[in-house]
Amino acid sequence: MKNIFTGIFLLVSACFMQAQTTNYYRNPDRIYLDSKDGHNGSFTWQMHKADETKDPAEKISQPGYQTGQWMPAIVPGTVLNSLVHNKVYPEPYFGMNNKLDRNIIPDLARAGREFYTYWFRTEFDVPENYKDKIVWLQVDGINYRAEIWVNGYLLGNMSGMFKPEYINITDFARIGGKNALAIKVYPVDMPGTIKPKQWGAAGEFHNGGDGNIGLNTTMLMSVGWDFTFNDGIRDRNTGIWKNISLYATDKAVIRHPFIKSELSKPNYDLAKETVSVEVTNPTQRGVKCTVKGEIIGENITFSKDLNLFRGETKEISFTPEEFPQLTIKNPRLWWPIFKGNPELYELKLTVSIDGKVSDETKTRFGIREITSGQNTPDKSRQFYVNGKKLFIRGTNWIPEGMLRTSDERTYAELRYTKQSGINLIRMWGGGIAESDYFFQLCDEMGLLVWQEFWMTGDTKHPQDKDLYLSNVEATVKRLRNHPSLAYYVSSNESTEMPGAKDLIMKLDGTRGYQMQSECDGVHDGSPYKQVNPMQHYENTASDRGSRVDGFNPEYGSPTIPTVETLREVMDEKDLWPINKEVWDYHDGGGFHLMSTMYTDLTNNYGPSSSIEEFASKGQAVGAMNSKSIWEVWNYNKLGYGDRYASGLLFWYHNCPVSQVCARMWDYSLEPTASLYHTQNALEPLHAQFDYLKNTVSVYNDYYQAFKDYKVAAEVYDLNSKKVWSKSQKIDIPEDGVVNDVFTIDFPQNITQVHFIKLRLFDTKGKEVANTFYWRSNDKYEGRKTLTGPTSSGFEDLSKLKPVQLKTKHKLVKKENCQMMELEIKNPSSSLAFFVQLQYLDADNKPVRPSFYTDNFFSLLPGESKKVTIETALGNLPANGKYVVKGWNIKPQIIK
Repeated sequence: MKNIFTGIFLLVSACFMQAQTTNYYRNPDRIYLDSKDGHNGSFTWQMHKADETKDPAEKISQPGYQTGQWMPAIVPGTVLNSLVHNKVYPEPYFGMNNKLDRNIIPDLARAGREFYTYWFRTEFDVPENYKDKIVWLQVDGINYRAEIWVNGYLLGNMSGMFKPEYINITDFARIGGKNALAIKVYPVDMPGTIKPKQWGAAGEFHNGGDGNIGLNTTMLMSVGWDFTFNDGIRDRNTGIWKNISLYATDKAVIRHPFIKSELSKPNYDLAKETVSVEVTNPTQRGVKCTVKGEIIGENITFSKDLNLFRGETKEISFTPEEFPQLTIKNPRLWWPIFKGNPELYELKLTVSIDGKVSDETKTRFGIREITSGQNTPDKSRQFYVNGKKLFIRGTNWIPEGMLRTSDERTYAELRYTKQSGINLIRMWGGGIAESDYFFQLCDEMGLLVWQEFWMTGDTKHPQDKDLYLSNVEATVKRLRNHPSLAYYVSSNESTEMPGAKDLIMKLDGTRGYQMQSECDGVHDGSPYKQVNPMQHYENTASDRGSRVDGFNPEYGSPTIPTVETLREVMDEKDLWPINKEVWDYHDGGGFHLMSTMYTDLTNNYGPSSSIEEFASKGQAVGAMNSKSIWEVWNYNKLGYGDRYASGLLFWYHNCPVSQVCARMWDYSLEPTASLYHTQNALEPLHAQFDYLKNTVSVYNDYYQAFKDYKVAAEVYDLNSKKVWSKSQKIDIPEDGVVNDVFTIDFPQNITQVHFIKLRLFDTKGKEVANTFYWRSNDKYEGRKTLTGPTSSGFEDLSKLKPVQLKTKHKLVKKENCQMMELEIKNPSSSLAFFVQLQYLDADNKPVRPSFYTDNFFSLLPGESKKVTIETALGNLPANGKYVVKGWNIKPQIIK
């Protein structure tokens, strides 16, 4: 059976690690007890099912304990991760292995909590230089309950998925010798089942099963949802899912620094900074200490003395009233993507006793103001950044289903996200609170984050209020310094936990808050599944009525993965002809209509004879889905169109498991055509075509106006003959849209399939943007059909003449890594349609992740394009190759 886990996560070279951004929040002075840790060497974890009739915990947690019957464990990871790794169970994401009624992998609700209750164990050395210091074991996250034993002693208990534990092991650690850590992990208290509940929205998929998973403070989607496996993840992600680290301090400790910015208005040229931090005395005696702070590189320092009783924790604050140096003139403001630079500052804090540093911490922060209100024509929510309106072109982030997370995967998905032009990521309430590294990258890339807190209208609310609120508190304290964090929301489509708002505002107070995702100017979502793309332009894509207006938290459509990924999802016999049972299982029970309506739309490009042909044609359907949605929202931005649209969050962003209903990239991190057609639709200056009105408009996402620009349109028939053209000068308003600049009058005798090229030129005649469309003559016959110029009548694309492209390439080194620069030219007299570039290894498998500056593009006769491709080349064989292929293109291999 194919192991997707290995294929995805081990094909990442040291070169890729060096090329990506360093994890700022992985402290180099700590010892990380991961299964594999490049900084501090390797630590071996093992696991065994807990059995009360066997050895007691006191013995298991002693150094030298014999673990002959134990199996290797993945930490961070889950019980099921490790069981699959050890081939106890097959890969859940392949074929029907995960399907509940197949009984291949036992389910927590049926097998019982004891079945997935496991011991995890490792041994480690405590360095000699920890002598006479306080030794800490920090456990960042366990799902769901745990006993933490060190050298035979029970030193900690944990509950809830999102709360770390700081354990003082000083009196039990063996300095300079072997130590043992054993953690007994219990599953969630109430696993829930897939049995449909009797309550919930009419006509919905009864997401979350019976709803009982919500009684826990955990990742709710693990029980099953309509966009992933309906019957969920078998162990509900029981395990040590975040880092464990070892470090030492002296007799005073500082944690949870927070820096608040108050900006002057209306010029935002003065920033008053208030700094706070918690200081703890973990000893048995009182201490006198000094807390010092510094904003690195800004010549700003400050300090205070304080006394702490034994075991006492105090929060100490530094205000600009006490310390005028904390008022910064002309601060470097943090801006989201396309709006300016995401400027960052660094704060360093130390606590000293008798002049000697006892502990220190650092954090990065950004100076910016993000607010929102409902002062709009329809009272929809409108966001502002540093006093300026912000049109939200966002998305909904879904975590990896079995928590097979890594910094490499996080980096790849967020790099794709930035490339697409997305400016806000909603952390959907059925998921998790992502890592510090995730937020670090959002800070650096200018991506805003809307954070929800693990409650949904499809599940019950947590039974233990105090446990839930303590998890909320820990999360807010961890994330609140990140300038990318823009908004707090208690739940997805539900109500809040009493006390949550007051707690969040007390801990932060610098961000907005709303009770749930569909209130306070945010209306309900949809559509979620495949529709006729013409319905986006007509605004009939949802049965709930108009959805292209105001702020829509969930509106989207699917894209089929590439054929190489599909072969990793199921057996070849199920791929073609399409086995509806297997395809539907990997489509949330058929939710997105991949085996029905999506297939019908793909067949409108002509019937396919193989899965290769079907997947290739299906890319065109996915590209049309994505571009049509984004361009309709562009058109209606902030009231420039027929309606006032303040924001869209695409449903959804990334694949949690292997699926046939991908989005801009699939689960394997292979990009689809939707990434590049979304990237085109969301470019900051963009000329676009409306398939319903036949008009050309120009969109601007910059806080800058442009005068005397020119937009031009050209129409080509199937034989690549130009049959119509027009251009017009325009003034483009700041952060606005020039709609319906002119109408394209298609000739009556034009070929059934034809092509549109739009170009935007600056005042010097330089092309600054261009967009390509394919269109048919088919008439749109209404929302209950699959007809229209976006959707049907594309069979004649098979008549395009074959094209031999010319390519030039050179290998370039960048930061110890290699990248390929390609120039692709179409020297023929025919259009080259849907050119696809792909980097393959020696076994002809795609290298993932690979970053292409453009892909799935079309070239008119004589047209050329430069594309840069970056990959993790360090560990690849010398005979890896680039392939250039496409709809009517003779494949070429570039070695």
